[in-house]
Amino acid sequence: MTSASTIRKRAFSVLGGVAVAALALSGCAANNGGTPGASGSLTVGTTDKVTTLDPAGSYDNGSFFIMNNVFPFLMNSTPGSSDVHPDIAESAEFTSPTEYTVKLKKGLKWANGHDLTASDVKFSFDRQLKIAADNGPSSLLYNLDSTEVKDDLTVVFHLKNANDQIWPQILSSPAAPIVDEEVFSPDALTSDADIVKGKAFAGPYTISSYKFNELVQFKAYDGYKGLLAKPKTATINLKYYADQSNMKLDVQEGNIDVATRSLSATDIESLASNKNVVVHKGPGGEIRYIVFNFDTMPYGAKTPEADAAKSLAVRQAIADSIDRNAIATQVYKGTYLPLYSYVPAGLTGATEVLKTLYGDGNGGPDANKAKSTLEAAGVATPVVLNLQYNPDHYGASSGDEYALIKSQLEATGLFTVNLQSTEWVQYSKDRSADVYPLYQLGWFPDYSDADNYLAPFFQTDNFLKNHFSDPEIDQLIQAEATEGDAAKRTKDIEDIQAKVAAQLSTLPMLQGAQVVVAGKDVKGVDDTLDASFKFRFNVLSK
Repeated sequence: MTSASTIRKRAFSVLGGVAVAALALSGCAANNGGTPGASGSLTVGTTDKVTTLDPAGSYDNGSFFIMNNVFPFLMNSTPGSSDVHPDIAESAEFTSPTEYTVKLKKGLKWANGHDLTASDVKFSFDRQLKIAADNGPSSLLYNLDSTEVKDDLTVVFHLKNANDQIWPQILSSPAAPIVDEEVFSPDALTSDADIVKGKAFAGPYTISSYKFNELVQFKAYDGYKGLLAKPKTATINLKYYADQSNMKLDVQEGNIDVATRSLSATDIESLASNKNVVVHKGPGGEIRYIVFNFDTMPYGAKTPEADAAKSLAVRQAIADSIDRNAIATQVYKGTYLPLYSYVPAGLTGATEVLKTLYGDGNGGPDANKAKSTLEAAGVATPVVLNLQYNPDHYGASSGDEYALIKSQLEATGLFTVNLQSTEWVQYSKDRSADVYPLYQLGWFPDYSDADNYLAPFFQTDNFLKNHFSDPEIDQLIQAEATEGDAAKRTKDIEDIQAKVAAQLSTLPMLQGAQVVVAGKDVKGVDDTLDASFKFRFNVLSK
């Protein structure tokens, strides 16, 4: 057996830089000599900001939106399906209950000319666990014990718990982009500039120029040998908007071809009647929720008045007071639906435990019940709540959403709400550093399974960093992830939701659809709006 140390490639200086050029945002471009058959250009608009291009440092939809299109994965799903299959892998299978063996395809290359081998695979997973960034996805690798290189094309994942039903999906998730070990740091985040300069890409597209959260230009990569079809469009321009109303104007006037994440419900309603564009809708795996920081919320563990029973009563009284249906109809005009549990409707194991447990027992609010809960715990009212939301990452309607939440809570006479907002780049740092006692988050799943709405949030040392921990829930999450009996696994998933609902680590609010608006001459949008929740550039054309 050859050791990983002897296979590991020698590091040397990355290739020369790529100038950040001004991007052409309309018209057609000639085939750039990249992927055969790819031609023309498309411009996609979004308000969904990037945190970092380094897969170890970001765990958000805006960053993964790019990663999906430029980095290779061992496992992936084709447009129209959420089932995963080998991507740059030739094969992937359990060779023992705790060993998952992946064999790579031969002749894989990074866009910079470096060989893509099993050494890169080990490097990618080792650095995720070593860096363990607060805003990174390393928590998804909770079952990974070690990664072993057998030879240049073979890697074995040694798992802590046997029969992991989720592991193949994890290999298609934000924790699993494969990165070039000759460009990326093994123990620290690598800057976006160094990643782009190093041409460290091997997905369907490469990044040819990059201006952080302003403009990105993608070129079809002829060296991609993965599961996805070759790109149909040679050049994709990605334009970022600070104001979604400007994005709406640009798509309806044909200045951009596609608008995605996020347009307001009012804008979507307006665009639906515009003959020049088409409103496309896909499966709704997105959820919106409020996170409670168990250390810093009222009566939290590190506050002067720390009291676990009173802290729980505050969370329960908030749950009793929220009218989700009013938010869904008044703010989002039906593009979001009320969500009464932690796993959204449509996935195996989903329940509506919060609907009966809080409020009027039928999904509506109950101020009297909230008052009784606080009185029984000896909580003085009004309780002051410092509630934070984000105005750009989740769309401008977040302002209306949280203004209505503030109004609902204060209407009970039980709460005084100090409502504040912060833009995403700072928000993503603050929320994991105990700055916000209560705050808004949204979630697009990494894979289409109930586990992805449970493990990242509720196991100890979770992505939320909200100091929630329950050993019994840890054990149940481990059990559902490794249970081969479908009925038993469903019961475990239901039990987790019930136990979390009783403690309210988070308060689920809404479940939304994927909505994309595109020019009527744009093809392929519906193909990528599937239950994998991954937006694929390679299927788009006009």
